Amino acid sequence: MSKRSVADLKIGERATIMSFNDQLMSLKLLEMGCLPGAEICLHCKAPLGDPICLNVSGYCLSMRRSEAATILVE
Repeated sequence: MSKRSVADLKIGERATIMSFNDQLMSLKLLEMGCLPGAEICLHCKAPLGDPICLNVSGYCLSMRRSEAATILVE
């Protein structure tokens, strides 16, 4: 089975953060509360699909889809 990322989630879908595939971006994401083992949910997308809004660790977080693609989930 191929690895899924947050960018692959559908609106309302929940997943658990497993790891990151970009070492530099992972530090930024960790500081924003995207910790391995945390549940993440895609809340909504902008009309053209970028950026996206996520619920993670009890708050809403907006990020680009390219950033979300570095967060691997199960």
